[in-house]
Amino acid sequence: MTQTVATIRHNAPRPGLLAAAVRAVMSWQRRHSARVSLARLDAHMLRDIGLSAADAHDECSKPFWRD
Repeated sequence: MTQTVATIRHNAPRPGLLAAAVRAVMSWQRRHSARVSLARLDAHMLRDIGLSAADAHDECSKPFWRD
């Protein structure tokens, strides 16, 4: 079975799609890093930034892909 050039071009990966995937992964990494840092804060530090231990726990319990 042969494909036309138009079909091949249509199925080719788009540069914008790759850039969007890279941005998503970078965002996930930043989010994960921030949550790890938040999890390391003690109660005094959490109060300094206006969070309770429950707030921090809720945020740290989210999966990396959830904002």
